[in-house]
Amino acid sequence: MSKIQEVADAVERGKAKLTAGLVREALNEGCDPTEILNKGMVGAMGVIGEKFKNNEIFVTEMLAAARAMKKGVEVLRPHLTAGRAASAGKIILGTVSGDLHDIGKNLVGMMIESVGFEVIDLGIDVPIERFIRGVEEHPDVVLVGCSALLTTTLQSLRDTVAALNAQPFRSRIKIMVGGAPVTQAFADEIGADGYSANAAEAAELAKKLADML
Repeated sequence: MSKIQEVADAVERGKAKLTAGLVREALNEGCDPTEILNKGMVGAMGVIGEKFKNNEIFVTEMLAAARAMKKGVEVLRPHLTAGRAASAGKIILGTVSGDLHDIGKNLVGMMIESVGFEVIDLGIDVPIERFIRGVEEHPDVVLVGCSALLTTTLQSLRDTVAALNAQPFRSRIKIMVGGAPVTQAFADEIGADGYSANAAEAAELAKKLADML
């Protein structure tokens, strides 16, 4: 088994300390940092994302894999400074006003961070004004991710996206939405730029939307 495959295996099994050590070993052996990231870790999270989507693993296992990847990325980050993966951009994340759920958002945050974004997490029950202020305070933000986990907070998500769409900074950001009751049709209807059904897809979507700016 190659060192990069060992990294992938450790991520899939959610072994954070082991992943960090194997990433160091792979670097010492001269493996390309971008290849360690893409083939070893992003690839492993793609497998995990598929398993989660097919109900083959639980949220806890996906969280463990995302944490393992995060540890690996911490080791890798200094070696990626010349590559795009280290400077994918900044994203603001938050669960909309009235919604107190954060497991999904946290998982999305870890996944998006693991593909090179800097995540500014506003937390839960985030009022519209806080999302707007977040973008204004960070002019280098390229993405805003809004999450709603309850059918009762879908209106709050609609209002948040409408308010962001009305801002002068709208042309320099992309808005992505997600959460259990959210659908692609709803995302289109409220004027979001993208929707993802799970955390693995969210990381791919973030990269795609950032590339469009």
